[in-house]
Amino acid sequence: MADLLTDELRAVARQERAVQEKAYLKSDLEFLGASVWEIRRVVQAFSKGTELTHDTLLDLVEALWVEPLHERRMAAVALLELHPWLLGPGDLPLIERLLRESRTWALVDGLATDVVGAILAASPLKVTPVLDRWAADPDFWIRRSSLLAEIRPLQKGAEMEPFLHRADAMLDEKEFFIRKAIGWVLREVGKRRQAEVIAWISPRTHRASGVTMREVVRHLPPAEAARLMTAYREKRPA
Repeated sequence: MADLLTDELRAVARQERAVQEKAYLKSDLEFLGASVWEIRRVVQAFSKGTELTHDTLLDLVEALWVEPLHERRMAAVALLELHPWLLGPGDLPLIERLLRESRTWALVDGLATDVVGAILAASPLKVTPVLDRWAADPDFWIRRSSLLAEIRPLQKGAEMEPFLHRADAMLDEKEFFIRKAIGWVLREVGKRRQAEVIAWISPRTHRASGVTMREVVRHLPPAEAARLMTAYREKRPA
């Protein structure tokens, strides 16, 4: 099945795109040159015609992932995203390994936001301690994942405290992908839970980075956004 998917991806790939994508992502992987849209289309068509069990899904993901080919690994992530009902907390060790081996947002963000996020939404009591451990991991991609996994549950009304506790601990970090992740989550949550976002960021505007702040205020009322950004520029709590 992995080879069949690879053949289909190869059929829609373009060599010039492969060169561009490899350079853009600064990746050590090999590239065929298939777009994200094409990868998802191939995987969706495959999924509609193939009934996968939990074990078959994971075997296929492992088979795709073992080769250092970007499109195969993207297809593995897409398969996991399309079958959340087959996954549970017991699969987090495998997903953690995939996250550690990804080393690029192009793979990490789908795994964290959609795959881990779906498992978290279904089993928060079991998954939250894992994310708390990830939040203190030396690998910033794992720390980023502990933040991004909260987006979908928070959009559906989940308790904010676990995410806010992790975000506060990482707010002073210099790593761009951490700063961006904190802002990204708060931006998405702020679409519906503005008061909670404003209440949390207001006393922290002097600690947050510009990357974080610009994301946070994107969907807030203009007056609030201006107030928060003024405090950020003046390096003081709002």
